[in-house]
Amino acid sequence: MTNGGLVPTGIGGSETNAPQRPVPDPITNPEYFDGVLFKRVIGYWIDVVIIALLICVLFIPGTFLGVLSLGALWAPMMFLLALVPLLYHAALIGGFRAATIGMRTMSVEVRVRDGGKPDFLRAAALTILFYISVMLTSWLVLLVPLFNREKRTLHDLLCDTIVVNVLAHSGTKRA
Repeated sequence: MTNGGLVPTGIGGSETNAPQRPVPDPITNPEYFDGVLFKRVIGYWIDVVIIALLICVLFIPGTFLGVLSLGALWAPMMFLLALVPLLYHAALIGGFRAATIGMRTMSVEVRVRDGGKPDFLRAAALTILFYISVMLTSWLVLLVPLFNREKRTLHDLLCDTIVVNVLAHSGTKRA
């Protein structure tokens, strides 16, 4: 998929039809990238706590249904609980604010390289690629941002996304 044939946008497309500004260059606009890597890590751990709470809350009725069904619903329930992190990340990153709750807390957001926001499909691909790459490399894949100026991870590179600071003067901050 492309945006006017100029820049490939990778998986999915941008969610908005509003005019989009290109993602800033880290050399000319370093304020968009200052501390992003640290903020991403802290934001992720905030999200881990939220996801764990969601799973605990959903586990209670799931346990009740599992007991009532004499164990027949245990396997489907475990599968559905495993989808919670995927749905959490995909819905929030692919949503209006293009950031999870942890990312919002740390004032960062995900952008497509053409400046738009990721849609649900791209956000889901981003999330799946993140979990697969972490599983296969035991977190070593997260060293990738240390070697590029935009601090993009492998899953960012594959999905053509970038994480930037939300700046008050950038027009992306919402009240």
